[in-house]
Amino acid sequence: MLDHETLLRQAIAESRKARAAGHHPFASILVGPDGTVLMTQHNAFLPLHDMTGHAERVLMTRASTTYSPEVLRGCTIYTSAEPCAMCAGAIYWTGLARVVYGLSEADLKSITGNHPENPTLDLPCRVIFAAGQRQVEVIGPLLEAEAAAVHEGAWG
Repeated sequence: MLDHETLLRQAIAESRKARAAGHHPFASILVGPDGTVLMTQHNAFLPLHDMTGHAERVLMTRASTTYSPEVLRGCTIYTSAEPCAMCAGAIYWTGLARVVYGLSEADLKSITGNHPENPTLDLPCRVIFAAGQRQVEVIGPLLEAEAAAVHEGAWG
C-alpha cells in the first residue's frame, strides 16, 4: 500500500526546491506500484517561458516515452497542486491509475489571482477524468496547508 502523505510530502518538497531555484513552485513525482519514485519533475516554465511547461504535463511526456502502457497503468502521480485541465488530460492519455494532489485548483486560484504566468483554471481534475472512458482515482486535496505554504509570497 502506498503511503500517500509521505509521497505527497516528497512532491511538496520538490516544489520548494523548484521555487528555491527561481522557478514556479510546482513539482510532481511519478511513483510505481511498489512505491518507488520513478521520475521527478519541476515546473518548466523557464527558461523559454513555456506556458505548457507544467510539472505534471512535462512528467507525463517523459513517462509516456520512457515506460510501457502496462507499467504506467500501475503508476500514481503525486503533485503539489491539483492538475489543471491540460495536465489532467495528459495524465489521462498517459494511462495512470491515480492522482494524489496537495493544493486544490480553487485555492491555488485564490493565491495566484490573475497572475499572467499562472492564469489558473478553476476546473477540478475530477471533472476532466469523469468525461473519459476509463477511471482515474483522485485523492486530494491532501496536506493542503503544507502545499499552499510553498506559494506564500511567490505571486505578489
